[in-house]
Amino acid sequence: MDTERLQHAETVRRNFRRALLASMAFVALLGGIFFAGPWLGDLRPFTLSPQSPAGLLGVLTAPLLHGSAGHWLANSSALLILGTLVGTVYPRAGLRALPVIWLLSGLGTWVIGQSPSFHLGASGLTHGLGFLLFTLGVLRRDKAAIAAGFIAFFFFGGMLLTVLPRELGVSWEYHLCGALAGLLSAFLWRRADPQPPRPRYSWEDEAEEAAPEPELELPSPDAVPVLWHRPLETPGRGQVLVFRPRPSLERDEADGTEKNS
Repeated sequence: MDTERLQHAETVRRNFRRALLASMAFVALLGGIFFAGPWLGDLRPFTLSPQSPAGLLGVLTAPLLHGSAGHWLANSSALLILGTLVGTVYPRAGLRALPVIWLLSGLGTWVIGQSPSFHLGASGLTHGLGFLLFTLGVLRRDKAAIAAGFIAFFFFGGMLLTVLPRELGVSWEYHLCGALAGLLSAFLWRRADPQPPRPRYSWEDEAEEAAPEPELELPSPDAVPVLWHRPLETPGRGQVLVFRPRPSLERDEADGTEKNS
């Protein structure tokens, strides 16, 4: 059990390093695109425009664009924390859920968004990852899942309110569709990652050692107690108790009377 737990701890550390580096690289990519915006020209064709055939391109490209430095910083901090948590605790589920969240959040916004409007930013991804962590913490209920869910809720619990229209200029449609994609991904791949090894406590070993033998299991012949041993000085087979023979009844053939023999 100790070896298994040590291997699991090493796997968690390796997953954490990979998830942190991947999240930092993606945040750096978003920052590079944002700061290179003035030299890239008009990026409006790459935003998501609902109910527009040309706007379908934004399903793939809109999460890479941001309208201001504050917008980029807000999404980058969320991606850095949530991406690291998902990649550490749920590396398999997160790898499968990320493209689903990316595509479904954009397609859902393209369907339900108001037209004409332009949507951009990685808010769909952040809400998808956040709701993925919330839901997996409820479904799996192991220590790592609950801890990751509480951390995500502590930093980004306000996501529960931003899926509804509250503020002009904020794409609640992207938030809502990303959250639904995260919920769906959690239900689909809640068993994709193995459960962490359960620690074994000392009282469990003591209970097993003190447990009586099963009642239906017969003891070995050597373990059966002997109730009586024949005295060595008694010749022959010996007797424990002496029983007198019972008198037999005989019928006298002459007079037909019964006599004791």
